Amino acid sequence: MAHITPLRDGKSQKNADMMLVHNRPETTIANEDTNGPSHAHTSMEQTLDKSLKASLAKLTAGLSPIALSAAYADWALHLASSPGKQLELVEKAGKKAMRLSKYAALCSTRPDASEPCIMPLPQDRRFQKEEWQKWPYNIMYQSFLLNQQWWHNATTDVEGVTQQHENVVEFAARQILDVFSPSNYAMTNPEVMAQTVRQGGMNFIRGWQNFTEDVARASTGKKPAGTEAFEVGRNMATTPGKVVYRNRLIELIQYAPSTDEVHPEPILIVPAWIMKYYILDLGDDNSLVRYLTAQGFTVFMISWRNPSAEDRNLGMDDYLSLGVMDAIDAVDTIAGGQKIHAVGYCLGGTLLSIAAAAMARDKDDRLKSLTLLATQTDFTEAGELMLFINDSQLSFLEDLMWDQGYLDTKQMAGAFQLLRSNDLIWSRIVHDYLMGERTPMIDLMAWNADATRMPYRMHSEYLRHLFLKNDLAEGRYRVNNRPIAISDIRVPVFLVGTERDHVAPWHSVYKFNLLSDTDVTFVLTSGGHNAGIVSEPGHPRRHYRVRETSKDDAYTDPDRWMGETPPVTGSWWPALSNWLAEKSGKKTKPPRMGAEGEGYAPLCDAPGTYVLQE
Repeated sequence: MAHITPLRDGKSQKNADMMLVHNRPETTIANEDTNGPSHAHTSMEQTLDKSLKASLAKLTAGLSPIALSAAYADWALHLASSPGKQLELVEKAGKKAMRLSKYAALCSTRPDASEPCIMPLPQDRRFQKEEWQKWPYNIMYQSFLLNQQWWHNATTDVEGVTQQHENVVEFAARQILDVFSPSNYAMTNPEVMAQTVRQGGMNFIRGWQNFTEDVARASTGKKPAGTEAFEVGRNMATTPGKVVYRNRLIELIQYAPSTDEVHPEPILIVPAWIMKYYILDLGDDNSLVRYLTAQGFTVFMISWRNPSAEDRNLGMDDYLSLGVMDAIDAVDTIAGGQKIHAVGYCLGGTLLSIAAAAMARDKDDRLKSLTLLATQTDFTEAGELMLFINDSQLSFLEDLMWDQGYLDTKQMAGAFQLLRSNDLIWSRIVHDYLMGERTPMIDLMAWNADATRMPYRMHSEYLRHLFLKNDLAEGRYRVNNRPIAISDIRVPVFLVGTERDHVAPWHSVYKFNLLSDTDVTFVLTSGGHNAGIVSEPGHPRRHYRVRETSKDDAYTDPDRWMGETPPVTGSWWPALSNWLAEKSGKKTKPPRMGAEGEGYAPLCDAPGTYVLQE
């Protein structure tokens, strides 16, 4: 990979009038890793192969049938050669049939005294209502859960099957079984039947209207129903500020101070580029930006441009140089050389970690602290996303991106929905189409519908070098053809994980402690990848755990850490604010808005123009 060294004294190239995006000459550079994809010249034969696989990928939503077939072949062949495992499964099937028969017999005589023969998993809320405990629905859902448990037994612990293939087969079996859950069909769902009786079938009329509206919106590229009530610049992303820098990849927003005095050290937030930046500036009451400015901080935020096919060759090096390093140059100039509190969220946090490690290697000391929100730097335990990460799957996905020039928002959304199909697919079908009700749109859901694309080269490099090969954690990731190491980072780190994160599982986030050689304050907050971060003071049913670990302390494994760290009721935002304040100087006059004489003249009002791109 070709990367750009972040240099302290070298300012980034600016456009003459700062109103146009500067066009850095694009270079198509072959990946130095011979095992990875080449972004150089494609031969006629390679074009034929890529075109064929790209066409197939459009039919399979980017999922490789070859990768899935390989996983199933591995499992099926090993199961076929394991007669002991087969006998075990036959025995389990017989026992489960007897348990279900006994339960059904007891329900026919003592329906109120019969204990279920199997309980749903804690995260499975489909069968919680009282209606499911009555005949015949109790028999239906108990049968389904026993069948689900048997298939889990059948697809796991087959000796000789590789771990990833086992995970893929188990996941696929679960997805197939969920299609046939009794909760998904009107005649076998007592809640739907009760609603139908109460409303005389009008729920199906409304459900059909909801369905046709959703199909029409999807076919015309419109956002989901209800998002019209949320508009960027009107009731979302409304914190006052100015765009003070723009290049072909980012706009940098400087937010106006809301206090008479501010800490001298500015905050620079690097959000993920997979979605729009304003998850951290949603509404007036749940904006992290607005909260930090109210605590006396000067806040800057990167707003990423939504790439198109012409940006296919933008790579991780471009996101590092044009994104993080250009922003640091600008903040450094505007704040008069004050050291910077850098904050990164999700992919933005991973990129910020790369920048911080490269800066530490090169003796660039402009960072004061590092805050990483739901950020992974070691990808060995990256959750169920790893189901889609192997050479076969990535090659398939790369050919799809090669054809389009980017990964489309719908293709990304489909993968994330599969990871939580019960919550994001089937529960919505039941609620919106069978019950005939609409879940009220909220700002977080509206933001989630405002996705962005991912450039071909960048996403390929990101998946291969970080997810597949774990180069960053293992010291092989290169910036300017020299490796970097997380252990070179010496500034204090505030690290946040969320309890129910399916994108960046908190055990994976916690692995930063194994890689670092600095003081780390780890926070584990309630909620998921997004809702756990947007956790403003006053938000109901929120809690968090927090503990600081010195670089000289012995390592504590994550489960022990959780057991030894008591929960604190409320939002973790004040803990972050207090931590930043402790590492900041005494408050003084706010800095200037931009620096016109030095190439950072204010260009337009926040939220800028890039965030409005479709």
